[in-house]
Amino acid sequence: MSLIEAIILGIIQGLTEFLPVSSSGHLELAKAILGDNSVPEESLAFTIVLHFATALSTLVIFRKEILEIFKGLIQLQWNEETQFSFKIIVSMIPTVFIGLYFEEEIASLFGGQILLVGFMLLITASLLLLADKAKDTTKNVTFLNAIVVGISQAIAILPGISRSGATISTAVLLGIDRTKAAKFSFLMVVPLIVGKVIKDLSSGDISVASTDAAPMIIGFFAAFIAGLVACKWMIALVKKSKLTYFAIYCAVVGISTIIYTIS
Repeated sequence: MSLIEAIILGIIQGLTEFLPVSSSGHLELAKAILGDNSVPEESLAFTIVLHFATALSTLVIFRKEILEIFKGLIQLQWNEETQFSFKIIVSMIPTVFIGLYFEEEIASLFGGQILLVGFMLLITASLLLLADKAKDTTKNVTFLNAIVVGISQAIAILPGISRSGATISTAVLLGIDRTKAAKFSFLMVVPLIVGKVIKDLSSGDISVASTDAAPMIIGFFAAFIAGLVACKWMIALVKKSKLTYFAIYCAVVGISTIIYTIS
């Protein structure tokens, strides 16, 4: 992989991690277009590096909220911040379960399964359309909401289903305030990404032996910077109910991908 390709993939990851168009799906499409011939494990390794970069950008954007959560935990008080942190933990359970028991099956999906990406993008488009038609509310995230949104996040492991699109749409359809839904969506994935990276680095499950360090480093910084921009932009878009445009985009890309694959 060249440095230019790494930059392109990093920017795609940084933008699409927060914008509801499926970062994993776009990475698979981009790697196919750029002629990436990595085996599934190596391809997943680069994907994880880019996801870690966007997780870091999330920490930067929401640093104040995260500090408040830690303060609540340290003070051992059942306040709003502490409850929010436990809701984050609850939302992680479905994804952790899928990740532990279906890890090999998940890895196999990141090896150029372009037709799957096309169909999953159509599902993402449908979710975004439904969410944009939902009524505005001021409801907070409940523990039951956290579980349901967590299930959406687990399903979004599939390349082509937008994680942010699925979780934000689910939260909005449950009646949660749009801004709060976006913040919860972005924060709930950070512990999972960090945990996944630590696990893979310590266990050696991800093969990086044949991958140059330079493209990963360049891709990391490209994804981080793009993520900072996209995260703030997405919060504003969700608040203004502008998801329909992304639904149309996902539908067009999904249909085009399917036609290209079967033609």
